[in-house]
Amino acid sequence: MTSAPVAIARPAARLEEQHLADDFLKVRGLQKHYAQGTIKVLNGLDLTMTSTDRLVVIGPSGGGKSTLLRCIMGLEDIAAGTVDVDGDLYISRDGSSTQIDRRIQKQIGMVFQSYTLFPHLSVMRNLILAPVRSRKVPRGVAEDRAREIMRRFGLDGKLNAYPSELSGGQKQRVAVARALMLDPKLMLFDEVTSALDPELVSEVVAMIIELADAGMPMMIVTHDMWFAKRIATRIVFCAGGHIVEDAPPDEFFSNPRSQRVRDFINNVLHANTGPE
Repeated sequence: MTSAPVAIARPAARLEEQHLADDFLKVRGLQKHYAQGTIKVLNGLDLTMTSTDRLVVIGPSGGGKSTLLRCIMGLEDIAAGTVDVDGDLYISRDGSSTQIDRRIQKQIGMVFQSYTLFPHLSVMRNLILAPVRSRKVPRGVAEDRAREIMRRFGLDGKLNAYPSELSGGQKQRVAVARALMLDPKLMLFDEVTSALDPELVSEVVAMIIELADAGMPMMIVTHDMWFAKRIATRIVFCAGGHIVEDAPPDEFFSNPRSQRVRDFINNVLHANTGPE
């Protein structure tokens, strides 16, 4: 049985005004169903993101967070709704099929919890595989780009290593570097710190902040409240396939507007404080 839509607790007007001035990503009426429509994971979800946002999505398991990212990445069929990127229609539903603008899809990068590196390839070959094969970038040009990115992340000495020779934090940074090899306009991160030991989380946080400082828009799904507070410019709470609350991090954690969010914070915040 699907829960009724939950009213969104809106933040201060400054966020709404910012959205009107800079609608980089617009999700409208997004629906995602499984089991022939009997399981509704996204239930008419609306979300707007600016080009300067580090938008963190949190909420209970099964609330639709990771599904939202996968839909934006074009990895899932949708039942209804639209996704616009930078003013252009990207994803929509036309009759019985999902329509995806593949040109826009190629401009979105996604990093998963499990790294998804090819174990039989060196770091360098993991990085250059997609640019060389799918974009027809000359191998030498791709290798130069790989060296540049890995130098930024402090991993230039690992280009000839294999994934099994890397720490968890190094694997995750290589996974991000691989996504950056395709020069995305938007980065999506799905639970990228959940498989890491606490002392390695800071490595990934520093890398993501560096990307943000360089002007990369990003959406991040996480269960780690310490990570969320450190990285977010905005936090949205997703539950029951809807956005329940949308606020800057200080306001979200210190003065949540909905009882659902207050209960969530009380239940999980102290268990997810992260490293000091």
